[in-house]
Amino acid sequence: MYRTFAEVKKAITSGASVLEIVEYYISKIKENSDLNAFLEVFEDSARQKAVEVDQRIKDGTAGRLAGMVIGLKDNLCYTNHKVSASSKILQNFESLYTGTAVQRLIDEDAIMIGRLNCDEFAMGSSNENSAFGPVKNPLNKSLVPGGSSGGSAAAVAAGLCTATLGSDTGGSIRQPASFTGTFGLKPTYGRISRHGLIAYASSFDQIGPFTNSIEDSALLLEIMAGKDEYDSTVSSKKVENYASFEKPAKLKIAVLQESLETEGVDPEVVTKMNQIIEKLKADGHEVENVSFPYLEYMVPTYYVLTTAEASSNLSRFDGVHYGYRSAEAVGVEATYVNSRSEGFGPEVQRRIMAGTFVLSNEFYDAYYTKGQKVRRVLKDKTDEIYKNFDMMILPTTPSTAFPLNAVKDPIQMYLQDIFTVHANLTGNPAISLPLGQHSNGMPFGIQVMADHFKEKELFNFSSYLTEIA
Repeated sequence: MYRTFAEVKKAITSGASVLEIVEYYISKIKENSDLNAFLEVFEDSARQKAVEVDQRIKDGTAGRLAGMVIGLKDNLCYTNHKVSASSKILQNFESLYTGTAVQRLIDEDAIMIGRLNCDEFAMGSSNENSAFGPVKNPLNKSLVPGGSSGGSAAAVAAGLCTATLGSDTGGSIRQPASFTGTFGLKPTYGRISRHGLIAYASSFDQIGPFTNSIEDSALLLEIMAGKDEYDSTVSSKKVENYASFEKPAKLKIAVLQESLETEGVDPEVVTKMNQIIEKLKADGHEVENVSFPYLEYMVPTYYVLTTAEASSNLSRFDGVHYGYRSAEAVGVEATYVNSRSEGFGPEVQRRIMAGTFVLSNEFYDAYYTKGQKVRRVLKDKTDEIYKNFDMMILPTTPSTAFPLNAVKDPIQMYLQDIFTVHANLTGNPAISLPLGQHSNGMPFGIQVMADHFKEKELFNFSSYLTEIA
């Protein structure tokens, strides 16, 4: 088993070749094909890269990730490889370039093993909205893995690759990490370049890793982060040495009071949170409940703003430029209408329609402008908390993974993101740590949120919390 990069490096030191490690993963993916996590395995290019990396290891010129095998969410571009955002509208589309985050990993000799199933255009909380069928949770195949990066979470949880990349717009990395018992990181907005990520909501989207160890998360962030000429929203702040942890000094930690009192939160999640709070206090940290009275406004604000951005971003997929074109289309209007109606799934259509409505002339001020104002209030309140506290802890999800086809109502599905949308609305970094184990046998995550660009402190605290919890 190569569940972490430390295990991969140990195997290489003991004489295993990178090619053997790649072959191991390829056979494991085939054994677990019923999970539907991988849409495509890049067998040829992965083997070719493995041979090159083996040679570099012999020459002593190998990069920091030599031997790490990584899966890509199907909305990340990798040159000469297909990328479809798990949508029929981009069927058989091949990327013409490699995204910055992916390229930085390749430059350090990581090997890209394949593309992973996700909710179509990253819209969903269960990975049931893919045009290529749902992904199953490897810990219990009758349950969802979470979404939208469900394939990425399932692949890491099942040990089908060393790590994976996902994207997080409202919890799409942290929520599936909670459901599958993995580490899921959403960095500060602008910490990692979005160049090469198929956009859903540009002011929310952020690329991040899924791993089986906190060390792997930190290392991947360190390599992917930093300024990029192809993304004007990326920060030029110095990238710190995230991968070396120090024990944090005595901290002031905020607990979002409403997150423990909200209706529908599993009592075992609350119990675990309280146990962690007691351990932190016993260790000399100051832990205080903080009221965040805007919890009920977060999901509505998130859906008003993200659907508006999605309506704009997805307008380019029209059956004219590239991708799917309806065979029934005759004339310009029919080409647009039929191609988009047939190419997009129901959830994507729902969000495009909602976003178009929000941006329409009559309702722009009532919804979109108001949504932006609420977003500012949320950010100001969050910044105010970080003036007095170092870290914030809250559940990642209200419960453990739910059964496939169990949540029919879109509103109920949207409420799955109740604790994760906060970090996307305000741009803060957040990580889901696999610290909870429910009596039903399934894991759940505890979420740590830090101030902007405080990933170093976030990792120090998360590493420590993983040890004591």
